[in-house]
Amino acid sequence: MQITFLARHAAAVLAAAGLCLPAAGSAAATWPSKAITIVVPSAPGGAADLSARTLAHFLTAKYGANVVVEDKPGAGGIIGTTAVKQAAADGYTFLLSTNSTQSANQFLYKKLPYNAAQDFVDVGMLGKFGTVAVVAPSNPIGTLAQLVDTARSKPGKVFFGYYSSSSRVPPELLKHYAHIRIEGAAYKNITQILTDLRGGLIQFAFVDYLTAMGQIQGGNLKPIAVTGAKPNPAWPGVATTNSAYPGFVVEGWLGLSAPKGTPADIVAKMNQYMKQAIADPATREKYAKLGLQPESMDVAPFQAFVKADVQRWKGWVKTAQIPAQ
Repeated sequence: MQITFLARHAAAVLAAAGLCLPAAGSAAATWPSKAITIVVPSAPGGAADLSARTLAHFLTAKYGANVVVEDKPGAGGIIGTTAVKQAAADGYTFLLSTNSTQSANQFLYKKLPYNAAQDFVDVGMLGKFGTVAVVAPSNPIGTLAQLVDTARSKPGKVFFGYYSSSSRVPPELLKHYAHIRIEGAAYKNITQILTDLRGGLIQFAFVDYLTAMGQIQGGNLKPIAVTGAKPNPAWPGVATTNSAYPGFVVEGWLGLSAPKGTPADIVAKMNQYMKQAIADPATREKYAKLGLQPESMDVAPFQAFVKADVQRWKGWVKTAQIPAQ
């Protein structure tokens, strides 16, 4: 009787603290008992990689978890995403998922070796980000209106760079909304774009906040417009594309997804860990400095968000008239 009372009392204390005891025999009861791997489907040192490492650092410092970040770049995120699809659904492998891997790629590629809706369970969000139209610091263009005027005065002679199918969407939407003739040049990576922007070989590019943040702060690029629904706090004086062309809003996101079949209680537990990371002031500050606007969601709302995001990207790709590769 005494043991039963103590157990009930302990459960009541944990419940009052906002915690819970895992059900007997549940997968989450002993999870994690070994290293967790977060696969990043892009290059090391990039914003997605640093975002994953920020989460890994929080989980290690807060819970003593052993979290390994593994970069598997290539093919617009397809290589890393496919690797996670093929991993064991045991709660020890997660994908640093994005709007590209879960939403846009299915409309930008004719064939994918994975089905985002069928092969994954979406776990939680880390935050959102828009893209920013940038020019070289020496470029006299300082606003979106000036860029559009230049394109109209020199039809077919204003060039933009893009480094992935999804990064091609904003400039193609600009072409649609502004009714201008601009030409795109494909690059293998963002570094090449930045070099050619500064060299004057291309005139502008739309770069995600996470990639652009350090370059703008270092004076290597000049922002002229953002595609977020609201101005970016880092560049409050830079107007949104939506203010010039209503409806022109393009936002991305970062989160975690896992192989389909990953135990639901582990998914829920990781989601709570992610929410605690986003609520942590030091971790929020790290994400903000990367260019991410931190935001968390419970599992069900996040899964509904991803489904809606698929439809958003379907519309954007159709409007931008980008043929599948």
